[in-house]
Amino acid sequence: MRNALAHARPIELSADPRFASRVKRLALTSMVALGIIWALAVLTLQAPPLVDASLAAGWVLMPATLFASLARPRLRYALVAPASLVGFSLLAISIAWLPAGLPPALGWMLMTAGVTLGGMLGSWFWFRLLPVPPALDDPYSPGRWALIGIHVALIVLGMALAGSALIG
Repeated sequence: MRNALAHARPIELSADPRFASRVKRLALTSMVALGIIWALAVLTLQAPPLVDASLAAGWVLMPATLFASLARPRLRYALVAPASLVGFSLLAISIAWLPAGLPPALGWMLMTAGVTLGGMLGSWFWFRLLPVPPALDDPYSPGRWALIGIHVALIVLGMALAGSALIG
């Protein structure tokens, strides 16, 4: 019976103290990463101010929502807003405002892929929009960490390549 109840509300949407440290880490990581993405956009692209503003709003709202969700876990559903602001901004950049150089352009595409993957993983694992296989149900499973690793690697490599536009 306990197992059935555990799956009724996934740990990702609970106040489980084991998951709180992960939410805090994600909030701090998003604060840094989204700030870097916003700065790279402002410093290296000619995107419209609306794109920059959407990235800035996502940068502020993502960690704020995550920190607020520590007290009220259901607020995690609101993560869709900052994730959408950042995701759609990156998609717009990848479609219409890529820099001319191949490494920076590839960087923006990798960041877009990484953020999109992160949003999809969050929607899948946290909100259970689709069934989660038993091997990935545990937030600390090796399979989940591997997917998170790919998400992070795409973003970090993308940042490095996009940042190459600042050199020279």
